[in-house]
Amino acid sequence: MSSLQTPAPPPDPGTWLLDRIDAREQALTCQIEQLQVEIDTLSARLGELGEAIEHLRITRKTLLALAADDSAEPAAPPPALPSHPACQQILAIFADADRPLRARDLCQALDLPIVAKHTENIRSKLKRLVGRGVLIETEPGLFVQPRP
Repeated sequence: MSSLQTPAPPPDPGTWLLDRIDAREQALTCQIEQLQVEIDTLSARLGELGEAIEHLRITRKTLLALAADDSAEPAAPPPALPSHPACQQILAIFADADRPLRARDLCQALDLPIVAKHTENIRSKLKRLVGRGVLIETEPGLFVQPRP
């Protein structure tokens, strides 16, 4: 007797349909996960931009408040420089000096004999310049020109 091979039974239509539904469900799940990652990235970026806008608003509010503040004092005008030649010579020496000076130092720079008469005369001029705000006496007898 010859053995006849029986053909394979046809696939069950219910199984084939369920397999297609499973494949579609997996594809949609993958798309959802990808979109969730994009949403998280965009949400983080949105938060950063919102924070940047808030900082700009605070800066604007602060600047407007400062501009509206009438109690702010205007900057004091620079002191009037004396026109006397001796004072001009003293100020020229201070402009070149890189350290505070004493009356004795100025006498040397002006080629004056270092005697009480000259040092007291220079000290008197230095005190007047301090009074006008042109010089600063950092400690007794030590004078310096303020630097802007």
